[in-house]
Amino acid sequence: MMHKFTYIFALVCSFLFSDLVAIAQESETTATKTYKPIVFPAGFKANIDEVYTKVGDWDGKLDLYFQPQYSEPTPLLINIHGGGWKNGVKENQGGFSPFFKEGFSVANVEYRMSPQAKAPAAVEDVRCALIYLITNANKFNIDVNRIVVMGGSAGGHLALMTGLLGNNSIFDGNCLGTKNIKVAAIIDKYGCSDVWAKMYTNYGPAVRKNYNGKEWLGDKQNDEKFAKSVSPVSYVTKKSPPTLIIHGNADSSIAYNQSEVLYKLLKDNGVQTDFITVEGGGHGKFTKEKNAELNIAILDFIKKLDAFKK
Repeated sequence: MMHKFTYIFALVCSFLFSDLVAIAQESETTATKTYKPIVFPAGFKANIDEVYTKVGDWDGKLDLYFQPQYSEPTPLLINIHGGGWKNGVKENQGGFSPFFKEGFSVANVEYRMSPQAKAPAAVEDVRCALIYLITNANKFNIDVNRIVVMGGSAGGHLALMTGLLGNNSIFDGNCLGTKNIKVAAIIDKYGCSDVWAKMYTNYGPAVRKNYNGKEWLGDKQNDEKFAKSVSPVSYVTKKSPPTLIIHGNADSSIAYNQSEVLYKLLKDNGVQTDFITVEGGGHGKFTKEKNAELNIAILDFIKKLDAFKK
């Protein structure tokens, strides 16, 4: 009997040790994961992990690539990564070369995820990033009249919220004190424009069950007023910034209709806007050729704006 107990005990210890090794290896892989560095032109300076806000023991960081010695203030692209408000990192973003070539500085922003902080934390953070960059425009040689904010998926939603809020400081409690907050344009790539509709209208129960927005909204997921308060469609006015929308019409994550509704609302308010449909396109992950084509379209849209006309 003693031998049998010893064998079982050893077997259990073996399983536990294997699990611990697996966990340690996974943690080591996560900790040591590296991302392809951003290649930027000569004359640019990189401020990596620039802290734009502090909330408790969390530091909100962004990577800023700017031109300190350029003879005049430069336009700025603020990029916001996606990931369903629950994952993703700024380091996995790229493709900024077309913007560098057009003289843009770039700020690549991180924000709090839903496992760490529920809505509206992510909105508060990206607003703080915008306010920080406006406040420090002279330091970073930024032209505050030529700021473009862009994002895909959850980043598209956050880009819309960042720009459409304008001088509405409802989510600026961590970064109060700055006036005349504005962006020159918003580039929304397949973002969610109506969080409440995404929860209860666009999809059936089976899809909603796995909707990341439920986790982000937390205990407010059944609060229609709150969900609409973090929905871009709630803030469209005649003074909204010019907005370019890009969406695949076969997207099974964010309904194509979300962008159709937003586009119509912008048009009805007389806002300068354009809507690019990626035929047969899903939730991003477009081909390299399509992404190159979209970058050209984005820059063409921007160059036609009054703020960017030379």
